[in-house]
Amino acid sequence: MDDGPGSVTWRATSRGRLLAFARRSRRPEGGFAWLDDAGEPEAYRNLELWINARMTYVFALAHLAGEADMLPLVDHGVSALSTIFHDDEHGGWYDAIGLDGHPVDTTKRCYGHAHVLLAASVACKAGARGAEALLAEASRVHGERFWDNDSGRCVEEIAADWSLVDPYRGANSNMHTVEAYLFAADVTGNDVWRDRALSICERIIGIHARAHHWRIPEHYDHDWTPVPDYNEALPADPFRPFGVTPGHAFEWARLLIHLASSLDDPRPWLKEAAEDLFARAVDDAVSDEAPGLPYTTDWHGEPVVSERFHWVMAEAVLAAEALHVYTGSAKYAGLATRWWAEIDEYFVDPASGSWHHELSPTMEWSSRTWHGQPDAYHAFNALAFPSLPLAPTAALTIGDLDR
Repeated sequence: MDDGPGSVTWRATSRGRLLAFARRSRRPEGGFAWLDDAGEPEAYRNLELWINARMTYVFALAHLAGEADMLPLVDHGVSALSTIFHDDEHGGWYDAIGLDGHPVDTTKRCYGHAHVLLAASVACKAGARGAEALLAEASRVHGERFWDNDSGRCVEEIAADWSLVDPYRGANSNMHTVEAYLFAADVTGNDVWRDRALSICERIIGIHARAHHWRIPEHYDHDWTPVPDYNEALPADPFRPFGVTPGHAFEWARLLIHLASSLDDPRPWLKEAAEDLFARAVDDAVSDEAPGLPYTTDWHGEPVVSERFHWVMAEAVLAAEALHVYTGSAKYAGLATRWWAEIDEYFVDPASGSWHHELSPTMEWSSRTWHGQPDAYHAFNALAFPSLPLAPTAALTIGDLDR
């Protein structure tokens, strides 16, 4: 039996080691900490909403997959999201909490709220305490506050009291919203979430990415006009980098395939767009002379930030695996094999089992953008999803993982 990188056996072993590392993020005082490369909490880091939601999601999926001693971690995450991160006055969730338990960033962001909806959906399926109430509020808040029916997409940032909507619009938060909406649709049975996920994809990918030769504009103004030079002076920003992000093209491609697989009428353009996004990202980011994939390129496909991020590799291999299953084309299997080998050789930390979050262009340790190993979300997905059907989402299918 094949037990090389990317095989069922290799991924199962890797998942166990990753989870052993990830569970060290649990704080007795509440929530999950940002871990350093040794798996110790970084003492100066605030508690981040997106990290706490992602870790809750990972532990919930692990519990559903039959991993031992995960449900208490899911309960712990749901409790943190329901208490220390929650804005009891205005509703919704603060973006960051100080280690003293007081909010340090009260802005309400679509990105973090999408991850709360994702975590709540899976935690509810896992039977975590308080998850049903968390899912009910997350659904209401995202649907009423962030979803914009006029544009068919989500707004980005709102003041703590919901009084002021920031004019910036972003593709990244909408991409994670697509994922959250697909999970919410499966867990709740409410297809309005799937319809909204399709609406987002039709506009950001079907209109904007298509118009830009399948390089996805990440940044927009209030009326969804692309702003191609946004953050040109801060090209390595972790959430709003300048230029084009090939890793997001892979991630969108995978989500389009999941969405197509979930529809009674799969819409041929979803497959076509997924393949076009994937092909463009490969043309721009893959080099025969160097392993890994750059974080960003310019609008001509030339690298801007050449550091290699673990999440880009995870999404690239997941997209290749999904497209191979959906299309049957061997070219996707070949790229998946290459990328699994690179993940194994360069990104998996043999000492801890976690994945290095950032490497230099020469595949050495780097921290230009990311320091430490703050979450296990992308790595866990990469180690689990290739064994699951393309639809429904993992919340409903991961119980059969590797069986």
